[in-house]
Amino acid sequence: MEARNLPLTAPELASLWTQYLSDTMSICFFIYALEHIEDEDIRAIYHKALELSRSHVEKVEELFKEEDYPIPKGFTDEDVNVKAPRLFQDSFYLYYLYLMSLQGLTGYALSVSTSIREDIRNYYIEVNTETMELFDQTIDVMLTKGLVSRPPVLPKPNAVDFVKKQSFLTGWFGERRPLTAMEIGDITFNMTKMNLHVALKVGFSQVAKSNKVRKFINRGTKISNKHLDEFQDIFREEKLNSPMSWQAFVTDSTESPFSDKLMMYQVQLSTQIAIAFYGTASSVNARRDLAAKYIKLTGELLLYSEDGANLMIENGWLEQPPLAADRRNLSKGKKE
Repeated sequence: MEARNLPLTAPELASLWTQYLSDTMSICFFIYALEHIEDEDIRAIYHKALELSRSHVEKVEELFKEEDYPIPKGFTDEDVNVKAPRLFQDSFYLYYLYLMSLQGLTGYALSVSTSIREDIRNYYIEVNTETMELFDQTIDVMLTKGLVSRPPVLPKPNAVDFVKKQSFLTGWFGERRPLTAMEIGDITFNMTKMNLHVALKVGFSQVAKSNKVRKFINRGTKISNKHLDEFQDIFREEKLNSPMSWQAFVTDSTESPFSDKLMMYQVQLSTQIAIAFYGTASSVNARRDLAAKYIKLTGELLLYSEDGANLMIENGWLEQPPLAADRRNLSKGKKE
C-alpha cells in the first residue's frame, strides 16, 4: 500500500490539527501587525512569516480533504480587526516572532519524530527547515537592532572534572553549588518566555471585551510575574544577568484588535507550552531545590490552564480535538 493511501495515525492527525489552529491564529496576528509595523526589516520578516503560515494552512486543508476529515474552524477574519489602533511596538513584534518561531521548531521536530507516513514526514521536515530559516533571520535582525538580551557567560574551567560528592544534588540546606550551564540555560529561556507572556497579557487585558476574560488574563499576569520573580531571585543569588522585560513595548490602546476567543487561545497555548518547557527543565536539572520549584510552578500553571479551558468551554470557544472511538458507549449497543 502506498504511503498516501495509509490512514493518518493519531499523532499525525494531532500534529496537523494543532498546526491548523496555531497557523490560523498566527495569520490573524500577522495581518494585524503588518498594519502597524513601520520598520522595513521587521515588515519583511512578517511578510515571510505570513506567507509561510498561509502555505501551511493550505497544505493541511489539502491533507484533510484527501482524508475526508472535517477541516477545523480555527481562526478567521472574524477574529481580527486590522483597523484597531496599534497595541504593540515594532520591537515587541520582532520579539514575539522570535519566540513563536522557536516554539514552532520544537513542535515541528516532534511532529517529524511521531509521523510514520512518508508524505507527512517530508512535509514536517520541509516546514521545520522553513521555520529554522525564519528563526535565523529573526535573530539576525534582533542582533542588528540591539534587541538580543544575551544569556550569562560562564568562566572557562582549567580542566575536565567529575562530580565527587552527592551534595552536588542538594539545594535546600547549607551551601548550594553554583548552577550548571544547563540549569542556567533553562531558567534563562523560561524567563524569556515569561516576559513575553507578561507583555501579551498586559496588552490583552487592556482590550478584552468580557470581564471574565479580563479577570482571567489579569490573574495570568500575576502568575507570570510571580514566576519571573522566583527565577530572578535564583539569578540574583548567583550574580547572573536576567533577560529584559517587554512590558514597556505595549501601548495604551483599549480597542481590541482580536476576538476574546483568539486571545484566550493564545494565552492557553502559551501556558501549555510553558508547562512543557518546565518539564524539560526539570529533567536536566540536578539541584533538588530547583526540581521542587519547577514542580510547584508547574502545578500553578496546570490549575490556571484548567480554569482557562473551562472558561473557553463556557463561551463555546474550545474546539474539540480529534478523539478515539468511544468504545464504552459503543459496546452498550442500541436500546431495544
